[in-house]
Amino acid sequence: MNTAERLAREVLDTFTTGRVDDVAGLVTEDFTDHGAPPWAPQGRDGYLAVLRWLTTTLKIRYEVHDVVAAGDRVAIRATAHGVHDTGHLGFPATGKPYAMPTMHIYRAEDGRLAEHWGVRDELSVLWQVGALPPPAPFDVTAAAGAR
Repeated sequence: MNTAERLAREVLDTFTTGRVDDVAGLVTEDFTDHGAPPWAPQGRDGYLAVLRWLTTTLKIRYEVHDVVAAGDRVAIRATAHGVHDTGHLGFPATGKPYAMPTMHIYRAEDGRLAEHWGVRDELSVLWQVGALPPPAPFDVTAAAGAR
C-alpha cells in the first residue's frame, strides 16, 4: 500500500466516523480538489468544509469496490450512498435513497494528499430520487443495425 492509498482510505473512513477534522493532518495546506463543486473554496480549509457538508448534511457513506495504487497516486472506484432528504438540489426532498457511482484519484506529496480528482454520476441520482424522468429505453441492437 503506497502513501496515497493509505491516506485516501483514511479520508474515506471519515464518512463512517464523522471525524472530518482528522483529515486536516492528511492533506496539504494548498490542497487542490479538482472534483469539487464550482462554488467550493480550495485549499485544506475548503476541502474540510466540503467533507463536513457531505458527512453532516448529505450523510454520504462510501462503499469501496476497487483500489489501484502506483507511485504517488491512488484510484478508487466506489459507490456513494445517501438519502435525498434536503432541498440542496433546488427541489424538495423526496426521502428516496440513492447509490451514486464515483471514481476518485488522489496524488500524494511529501507524505500528504495534495490533489483530488472526482467523477460522480450525478445524473443517475436525479433519476433515482425522481427529480428527472429516466430516458425511455430503446433497442440498441436495432439502432446499431440502422447504419
